[in-house]
Amino acid sequence: MPYSFEDFQIGSTFTSPGRTVTEADIVFFSYLSGEWSPLHTDIEYASKTQFKGRIAQGMLILAIASGLIFRTGVLDPPYLKALYSIEEMRFRRPVMIGDTLRVRLEVSSKSDRGSDGVVGFKMQVVNQRDEIVIEGTINLLYAKKH
Repeated sequence: MPYSFEDFQIGSTFTSPGRTVTEADIVFFSYLSGEWSPLHTDIEYASKTQFKGRIAQGMLILAIASGLIFRTGVLDPPYLKALYSIEEMRFRRPVMIGDTLRVRLEVSSKSDRGSDGVVGFKMQVVNQRDEIVIEGTINLLYAKKH
């Protein structure tokens, strides 16, 4: 169901299905971004860090979160216009190869802008143990039905 600005109510929640982070995700993201930190790509180096192994890039996890948000239906056309802003994104814990992530969204604000409006969502990316790995606020610009 496509959501317009009017369809969102403060306090409404959405939860995505899960997605497991793979070694291939990390390697492909390194190719795409050019970010080849040994923390993500060198098993020997990463095993000697506080994480005891390779971790996924934070920006990779935000990209995965974007795909998971799409799967909730809140990004379905034709009403979504654009990502408006990202606020106070915090990276709380590392994501390891094999972790399964979900995104939880809660409508936290609405701002009418005439023919459209901005909807704010508190976002949490959680792992299979329901631990928050990333949290923050995303604001999306939506058209109105009328």
